[in-house]
Amino acid sequence: MQSLKFASICVLSCIALVAAPPAHSQQPSCLPSQLNSPAESTTPVVVNPPVAAVQPQTVPQPNLLAESESLSTRYPSASDAQVRTVTQEQPPEKMQQELIVEGLVSYGNYQIFASGYDEKLFTAGVEYDRHSWGYFLGARVDYVAEFLPFVLLDKPAKVDIWGGPSPTSEKYNRVFVPGIGISPIGFRMQWRNKKTIRPYLEAKGGLLVFTQKVPSNQATYVNFSMQSATGVQVMMTDRWGLRLGLFSDFHFSDAFIVPVNPGLDVMNANLGLSYHF
Repeated sequence: MQSLKFASICVLSCIALVAAPPAHSQQPSCLPSQLNSPAESTTPVVVNPPVAAVQPQTVPQPNLLAESESLSTRYPSASDAQVRTVTQEQPPEKMQQELIVEGLVSYGNYQIFASGYDEKLFTAGVEYDRHSWGYFLGARVDYVAEFLPFVLLDKPAKVDIWGGPSPTSEKYNRVFVPGIGISPIGFRMQWRNKKTIRPYLEAKGGLLVFTQKVPSNQATYVNFSMQSATGVQVMMTDRWGLRLGLFSDFHFSDAFIVPVNPGLDVMNANLGLSYHF
């Protein structure tokens, strides 16, 4: 009877073991031999993977100023191109200067501001002109300075106190008095300064120094001078021009430095060769 109970317990125990479901294991269900099998996938199965911390990503901001400068450099606007074109077409005007080697010959005299007469004046020197004062009445206004290393006065040998021929002097008895002159102050108005023929009007003032007292022996060695002239300048090339002074008035006197102020006014013709730079 006891043997039957033991046998029954053994049978029940076997049935319980067979019917009980297998427990789940945390080990992979595939054997090592099956993992190395070519027919199966080699990707391992990860159970409950750790969650990584998500880092925030910084989105780069565009540099609008740099992009704008780059675009303006590669693709200039129409206004910029227009301004650049105008600047290239109209460069700043350079300083215009001129040197004139000139000579003056008088052909008569009159008595308006001076009392001397029957005298002639010859000069030769260099005139400097520079565009300094813009434009006036449609003419370009230049600064003028002049140096006359050669001045020669042709006068009667005997003159009265006012510079006129003495009644006792002979008609052909004349003397030549040399001197020098300088005119540091003057101006010139020149019209049509871009054309070949350029009319001009100028005036200049300074000093004349002679080796004798002129125009009479009661005057002085040093006289104040004033010139006014009009004529045309003809451009032969871009650099060289010819100046033709059609009419010039040359006045000098001592301005009453001494009690007697005879003075002289002569009419002249002027010829010069100009160089522009």
